[in-house]
Amino acid sequence: MNDKSLTQCLLFPDLFDKPVVARFDQIHGSSDGGAVLLTAADRRLGLLERLAGCLRDDRQSGKIAHELSELLAQRVYAIACGYPDANDAARLGDDPIHKMLLGRDPIDGETLASQPTLSRFENAVGPRQLFRMAEALADVVIARHRRRLHGKARRISIDFDPTDDPTHGQQQLSFFNGYYDTWCYLPLMGFISFDKEPEQYLVASVLRPGNVHGTAGFFGVLRRLVERLMEAFPRADILVRLDADYATPEVLEFLDDAGLHFVVAM
Repeated sequence: MNDKSLTQCLLFPDLFDKPVVARFDQIHGSSDGGAVLLTAADRRLGLLERLAGCLRDDRQSGKIAHELSELLAQRVYAIACGYPDANDAARLGDDPIHKMLLGRDPIDGETLASQPTLSRFENAVGPRQLFRMAEALADVVIARHRRRLHGKARRISIDFDPTDDPTHGQQQLSFFNGYYDTWCYLPLMGFISFDKEPEQYLVASVLRPGNVHGTAGFFGVLRRLVERLMEAFPRADILVRLDADYATPEVLEFLDDAGLHFVVAM
């Protein structure tokens, strides 16, 4: 709570015989209780641990107050709870649920990292570390489904789709995209699904400038993804499904040479 929080409010004084009072003075309250399910899911997957292992810490050990694994977890959980802006860290630093997500006492635990600390953390991660994190994401997702399906799947479908992520202000790599009619990023998203199951699982995500062609980065991501899927599911047929952005001679030739089944919108 902050100094501007309401401590008492009288509601609908003319509708009821008795006053209806709502109080907002609970100091240790949080609206993100459902986030504890995220920690349970991550304990099963081990995703954050794998991602944190891809990072290199070049900070001076005597000046470290927050481990890289904690900064990563804090940022991921905040985004998952609907707080994409690092500025939100100022009001989430003492949130009891967000403390508990990082294994701290919800009341007496230390305050979480501030916005400047999180911004320095995000800007310190370089291309090589991001590449290793992307590989870790794919490995964790594929390994989970290999265990679930006991390595048996008749067909694995891979779907790629460029997704517009509108931006605001002077953000790096934000460019105007004529098709989406907005300033944006254009991340490449990859999903996999198995046999006739309706669920699709995110397996690849690559941040790209807003003005790139849909195929930017596609070939390398698909090649590495197919290699991992064929190793995990050696008897499965692989079907690649793409929208009209990928209806280019280069993409069609690549898919044909790789011996993949594919469906490309025209």
